[in-house]
Amino acid sequence: MLHPFKFRPILKSVLWGGDKIARFKGLKTRQKLIGESWEISGVEGRESIVATGPDAGLSLVELIARYKWALVGEEVYRRFGSTFPLLVKYIDAAQDLSVQVHPGDALARRRHNAMGKTEMWYVIDADPDARIGCGLSQAITPADYERLVAEKSILDVVAMHRSHAGDVFYIPAGRIHTIGAGNLLVEIQQTSDITYRIYDYDRCDPMGNPRQLHTQLAREAINYAVAADYRSHYPVDNTPGTSNLLECPYFVVKRHLLDGSQAIEMPRLDAFLIVMCIGGKATAITPDGHETPLVQGETILVPAEAAPLRLCGQAQLITASVR
Repeated sequence: MLHPFKFRPILKSVLWGGDKIARFKGLKTRQKLIGESWEISGVEGRESIVATGPDAGLSLVELIARYKWALVGEEVYRRFGSTFPLLVKYIDAAQDLSVQVHPGDALARRRHNAMGKTEMWYVIDADPDARIGCGLSQAITPADYERLVAEKSILDVVAMHRSHAGDVFYIPAGRIHTIGAGNLLVEIQQTSDITYRIYDYDRCDPMGNPRQLHTQLAREAINYAVAADYRSHYPVDNTPGTSNLLECPYFVVKRHLLDGSQAIEMPRLDAFLIVMCIGGKATAITPDGHETPLVQGETILVPAEAAPLRLCGQAQLITASVR
């Protein structure tokens, strides 16, 4: 039986990054302005590398090629082949991120021969004045959009939300969004790195050049509909157990408050499971008794054939799998 895999985190330094990720994960590093830690990635050119065990050094793509459906599940392997369908990461916004949007599957295939990018955020920690921008606050037309971008006032029509630990935001492809300064969060998304930057506060890159905007590419990608509520709601219960955070066409995400031992029900049979430890310590136990320790900031990929999984300890965990 295959056992859970740990991967080397891919740390990305960006101009809006900070120091929370290294502290959260307990990393000793001289790397500065860490804005993202890609925990499990199948993005071409930035594939995760197995950190420990007999398969250490293999990329996620190589791992799938070696174990196929035993790793990801038969139906998942038929649908996606050697492409791992989800990308999970931590994000630390020490400064405001750009206002941006992502294309859906059809547009991404036509323009980039790639998947679209639907994502969700789970806020781990937020400063008292931290905000999340998600969706439009009022109806606009594509012509209004171009005018607002030209006037550098697009933020006037972005719905802003004060953020708190435990908040969940769903960002389907086409929804304008931005992460405000002071947020540390989990991001779970389709395997895609396509971002159309709409507004970036006139910031420059490290070479002193204005950061590129994608005004026209974004124009076609935006969903101009206005929703009544952009925050995803779930029953808030701080007693041990499982909360269903979000289910969309691409992934299922749950939160587990662990105090003792808990069997983890798979969102679907015959599929992998990602487990992210966002607080405390736990041990993942497979049916053959193999134990994998997890501490805050660590992530494991549980192979399809390693289910059902049991978790023991005192921890807060986020799990994700394909729908």
